[in-house]
Amino acid sequence: MKIFFFLIILFSPLILPARDFTVSGYVRVTGSGESVINCSVYDTGLLRGTSTNNFGFYSLTLNDGNAALRFSCVGFRTENLKFRLHRDTVVNIFLKESVELNELTVLADRKETGIRGSQLSTVEVPVKMIRSVPALLGETDVLKTLQMLPGVQGGTEGSSGFYTRGGGPDENLFLLDGIPVYNANHMAGFFSVFNADAVKSVTLYKGGFPARFGGRLSSVVDVRMNDGNNQKLSGSVSAGLISSRLNIEGPLFGKKTTFHLAARRSYLDLLTKPLFSMIENNVDIKAEAGYYFYDVNLKIVHRFSDRDQLFFTNYFGDDVIDAQVLDQYDVTDNGYKQGNILIDWKWGNVISSLRWNHLFGNKLFMNATAAFTNYRFDMMMGNRDVTVTNMPYEEKVTGASLGYFSGISDLSCRADFDYTPAFNHDVKFGASAIQHVFKPGITVDLDGYDTDALIRDTVYGNANIPSLETGVYIEDNIQFNDFIKANLGFHYAAFRVRNVWFHDVQPRLSMRVLANDQLSFKAGFASMSQYMHLLSYNNFTLPNDLWVPATDVTAPMKSVQYSAGVFYQWKKTLDFSIEGYYKSMDNVIEYMDGATFFGSSGDWEKKILAGKGWSYGLEFLVQKNFGKTTGWIGYTWSRTLRKFDRQGQLINNGEVFQAKYDRPHDFSVLVTHRLNEKIEFSGSVKYTSGNMVTLPMQDYKGFSEFDSKIPYFTRRNNYRLPDYFRVDAGVNLHKQLKKGKQTWMIGIYNLTNQMNPFYVFVATNKVPDPVTGELVSVRSLNKITIFPIIPSVSYVYKF
Repeated sequence: MKIFFFLIILFSPLILPARDFTVSGYVRVTGSGESVINCSVYDTGLLRGTSTNNFGFYSLTLNDGNAALRFSCVGFRTENLKFRLHRDTVVNIFLKESVELNELTVLADRKETGIRGSQLSTVEVPVKMIRSVPALLGETDVLKTLQMLPGVQGGTEGSSGFYTRGGGPDENLFLLDGIPVYNANHMAGFFSVFNADAVKSVTLYKGGFPARFGGRLSSVVDVRMNDGNNQKLSGSVSAGLISSRLNIEGPLFGKKTTFHLAARRSYLDLLTKPLFSMIENNVDIKAEAGYYFYDVNLKIVHRFSDRDQLFFTNYFGDDVIDAQVLDQYDVTDNGYKQGNILIDWKWGNVISSLRWNHLFGNKLFMNATAAFTNYRFDMMMGNRDVTVTNMPYEEKVTGASLGYFSGISDLSCRADFDYTPAFNHDVKFGASAIQHVFKPGITVDLDGYDTDALIRDTVYGNANIPSLETGVYIEDNIQFNDFIKANLGFHYAAFRVRNVWFHDVQPRLSMRVLANDQLSFKAGFASMSQYMHLLSYNNFTLPNDLWVPATDVTAPMKSVQYSAGVFYQWKKTLDFSIEGYYKSMDNVIEYMDGATFFGSSGDWEKKILAGKGWSYGLEFLVQKNFGKTTGWIGYTWSRTLRKFDRQGQLINNGEVFQAKYDRPHDFSVLVTHRLNEKIEFSGSVKYTSGNMVTLPMQDYKGFSEFDSKIPYFTRRNNYRLPDYFRVDAGVNLHKQLKKGKQTWMIGIYNLTNQMNPFYVFVATNKVPDPVTGELVSVRSLNKITIFPIIPSVSYVYKF
């Protein structure tokens, strides 16, 4: 018996499992203290890894013994650290920025993406690349860069419109530091509200959605702002053809508090003043008009300790149109009469959030958020007439105006937790509540003036609609063995509007099977629900598009998406992937022929129809990850179809028709090449099938010669526009100065001067008959092109 116990004691190290300890900490940038998002933390000996969360925190459980950690991230030099692990240990790492983009979007050992990651249909785009690529009028844009990726298509020519895997523009969830942005566009969609100077990271999810996301059917664009430099004051100023920008960051009250401020303003209104002066010199009309947009991003971070941090994020921006036209000015011997036309439009977003990070031990991380967001569209237009009589003196002011107001506002609170119980489990869970107030449109008639004070005459339209959206989720990024890893979970959501409750349980699954270090296979499933619609009757985004809730009349939209892909890495230099997907959608909406929501009198629910939709496709992507030349080539083949055959809600006689954003072929190339530290070239190629539009095939005469002609439409979306093709090119010239660095960015948009259609219409013209010479009516299709070849130049000074 003694020998037996002696053998147990002797061989117990071989029988008992090794003790596990946890390494945790933050990954930040050397010289600024900025947190690094999605940094890969990988033990090269045990082949275990994780990645930092949106606040730079990581937690990795390893066996007792020697640890060999590798910290690597896009745009940073890789750091390696070896040490003896015999207890729970805190390791904070600072990474140095790399001049070259050593890795573009995928790291092989990341927890979510890459060859070994469990997540598919997820792409991270380096902000350095977004700032380097050629852009329309030199205005670098986050969303237009994402349009170059497979599965993502743009709207009309030059716009930042966003259509993901057959979904509509309202099916994309745009997040700014985790807070939804409802109108992500400036200048009618030609530019997005995301100022590249303020952005730290951009991640696109287009399928296999993790359970922490909900509320949209097609994609999530997660944009995170810079925290600020805690070492010194730094920033940049820049000027381009249509806007200027200011970016400044630094410490406040010591190194524990930082701020980051980014602001930009366009000056199209200043450029139009000389134009109107020329008009005044040639015609007897005086006019003042202008358009501009601006936005401001502000973020303040206070670090009480590594366990507690407080974040204040604020965004506000507007588009403004202001016009005044003196259309008549009659002078007589006894006085004068003056008439004016007035236009005052303003629309934009306000977003404010306060969040608290707290670390419970070394395995549980909490992020609690309270936020307010508001999108509003305000429009006023009308006339003001002034009549003055000299003998006897009398001044009379008359006029009338029309105002239109719409928007949506949210008050929200949310708590998210990251829990790492073991090396093979990365658990996320949380809950949220959002109080929405939908403002679907109020029209105000203003009649008469009293010493310039407007007298309200009539108010009509849609009453505000309050609603409550709540949700809970849990997901686990679990590794079963060296070959199989999965991200599985569910998202439960509830929505209350007009005393009606909607409930949905949305399961999610994304799985990876690793064949070897260079090859993996992935598959995913996601069920999604959406409780709001965007009402639009245009082919491009306008600010008067209306956000409205799902109701007992307009049920929530739902989708189920299946996806699968093959991922291959060749010599750690090229990443290949091919993904296929199939997505079915229910309760998608289309608008009745001739429906309009501008100035609607409360009947919007009666003007939309609900039906079914589905989309499917294949996406191919090859990326160059290393060296001075980086970029990608992408191709998508896809189809997007709709069917509205429910009783009383027929479209196209209940037959299947193509959605207006159905484009079978989409091909894109984006390349940057750093010749040396002073010169950097970039270029892009975009080819896609044309949009679908509905055009009248012929006109019928009315009952009498005085009646207008009646257009006849054969079917919904009966014509495909010509294919779209564009080539852009640019060069960035860098120069190191004594105090700072300057960059000249020179670009050419639409290098080949392709006359891509922005808008098409059918016109009837009188032309001579070739035989008789008599004038006959001929119908023709006409197109309007607004973006020919456009050169641009901008200047950036960094200090």
